Amino acid sequence: MSAEAARVTGPDPELEEVTPAHGRDPDLRLLEAMLFAAGEPLDEAIIAARLPEGADVRALLTALSADYADRGFNLVRAAGKWMLRTAPDLGFLLARDKPEPRRLSRAALETLAIIAYHQPVTRAEIEEIRGVSTNKGTLDVLLAAGWVRLRGRRRSPGRPVTYGTTETFLVHYGLEAIQDLPGLDELRGTGLIDSRVAAGLTVPLPSDDPDLKDDEDPLEPEFELSFAPETDGDDDQDG
Repeated sequence: MSAEAARVTGPDPELEEVTPAHGRDPDLRLLEAMLFAAGEPLDEAIIAARLPEGADVRALLTALSADYADRGFNLVRAAGKWMLRTAPDLGFLLARDKPEPRRLSRAALETLAIIAYHQPVTRAEIEEIRGVSTNKGTLDVLLAAGWVRLRGRRRSPGRPVTYGTTETFLVHYGLEAIQDLPGLDELRGTGLIDSRVAAGLTVPLPSDDPDLKDDEDPLEPEFELSFAPETDGDDDQDG
């Protein structure tokens, strides 16, 4: 079921006739079916529009989440939306049945991390942080994946494009908000950052506020419409 199909004005009268099965709450059954059939994560407004009037959406979601906590798939929330996902401990069993996704190069992962933590950020700023030049193909791969978006233009010479993350990025990594990215202490704990790094190293508190900053201008409509990622380009030579 698409988001468009779910976005209706008021509940379907036929839903009022849904009867309990084995004593199970009919609203809970309807919510379960809705999430199972959805082709994309659903927000609470869409869910409420499909449930009978007066249904307590938050209580139903809480109950269903608890009900599915020990099952083969779980009810999870990411980017403010709800979806059913395979239980983390069973994911490896199903991986063989899914097409192998293209793995990001080291350069692409580093670029994605910099954008996530430092957005809005320009290509030149990414290169300054990484210490090496960034091939255009690296950004194109991230744009094509839907994890990175063009935000605007920096009010500086050359008016470079600024980049930020997307809702798709949050959903893919199971994040409720960009602020859920690990901080410096967590990165040290996972071994992603050497515990002996300089004391002055800091990891900024990320923000994906969609509003343009004071030093950003909107993109030209023609630029947004004509932009076509080139995903076949070579990646950074250090990646």
